[in-house]
Amino acid sequence: MPVTDIATRVYDHGWRLDPVVRSLLDTDFYKLLMLQMIRHLHPDVRATFSLINRSTSIRLADVIDEAELREQLDHARTIRFSKKELIWLAGNSFYGKQRMFAPDFIAWLADFRLPEYSLSKVDGQFELRFDGPWTHTTMWEIPALAIVNELRSRAALKGRGRFELDILYARAKAKLWEKVERLSELPDLRISDFGTRRRHSFLWQRWCVEALKEGLDTRFIGTSNVLMAMDNDLEAIGTNAHELPMVMAALANSDEEVATAPYRVLAQWQAHYDGNLLIALPDAFGTAAFLRDAPDWLANWTGFRPDSMPPIEGGEQIIAWWRARGVDPRTRLLIFSDGMDVDTIEATYQHFHGRARMSFGWGTNLTNDFRGCDPVGGHGLEPISLVAKVTSANGRPAVKLSDNASKATGDPAEIERYLRVFGREGRRQQPVAV
Repeated sequence: MPVTDIATRVYDHGWRLDPVVRSLLDTDFYKLLMLQMIRHLHPDVRATFSLINRSTSIRLADVIDEAELREQLDHARTIRFSKKELIWLAGNSFYGKQRMFAPDFIAWLADFRLPEYSLSKVDGQFELRFDGPWTHTTMWEIPALAIVNELRSRAALKGRGRFELDILYARAKAKLWEKVERLSELPDLRISDFGTRRRHSFLWQRWCVEALKEGLDTRFIGTSNVLMAMDNDLEAIGTNAHELPMVMAALANSDEEVATAPYRVLAQWQAHYDGNLLIALPDAFGTAAFLRDAPDWLANWTGFRPDSMPPIEGGEQIIAWWRARGVDPRTRLLIFSDGMDVDTIEATYQHFHGRARMSFGWGTNLTNDFRGCDPVGGHGLEPISLVAKVTSANGRPAVKLSDNASKATGDPAEIERYLRVFGREGRRQQPVAV
């Protein structure tokens, strides 16, 4: 595949030439894994997802044209899985397992389309919501975030000259390649691309993936982006997300059921998947609470993905939990993915090297790090903390507490209820950069 001249494409582009979302496979792999389980176990649950801009100083509705946003969202709703894509999903091996996706699920995907959305502007921000069957609204999360982030990038670059764009992308490429060279010095590194949701653009993410494939060779183990995995003959990487325990807790009929929701979800997951897909995400309602009450059978799982706590601190807590259950951490896997960049990857790698197996998911700071690259300066290309979270299930409010109180989402009264259920241990207020 020839290397794309990104500057020329940006200079020439119109949305019909470069739609932000061009395939329903242009999503994270965990979405398809979760969707298969959701369809099997919870086909009648309704779930609402909402766009949340945690970088409140950035007034997205003042930057992105609403009509252009609607065009991109409407375009995404016209896309269907192609026969080629479904054949690849049905026949490819994922995590060493053939036929990861059941034939009836593949057949169901053939008719899948993204559901309707609601969009309005309130005080300089977009209120973008997706309400409907959980089996359908869940698939809006990644394309919606990719669309909003790329439209913000396009707005910042609108009217730029050809040479100015050339310099900007040359600087960004050099910046990334310097990171790649540093990471190539870590002999046992295992790293994957987790950057779809907050990427600068589709073309830039593709360039980053191709650069890592060449520059890191076997250290680069794959990408969470299913389309790019297919197109670049890479492993599709991903397991499960906060969405599952959030919905399960929202559907609970008592505080006791709320408290056990994270473990009931993982029991369901274990009934569907095995091997390296058995990765626990402990921080939806706080890592300390999760480890305090976690059943011993979780010690048999392949690993954990600490996500909203400083990586070394989170990893140490999980290692202590394993050791308390007689498990050698060197036989287990820690996946670090929250805001990682070359400095934190190096520090975390050195800290845990030889003490546990490790893998890194490199997200926003891989696919959207243009800090210091813009010839005209400004902050229009700096990444922001934008998420699309499930906010209700069957009309009941959904909550995420997180280890970082700045990442909590949900109705304030429900957040207080969940804090009473799970406790406040280990939670702290920390700035959210990405």
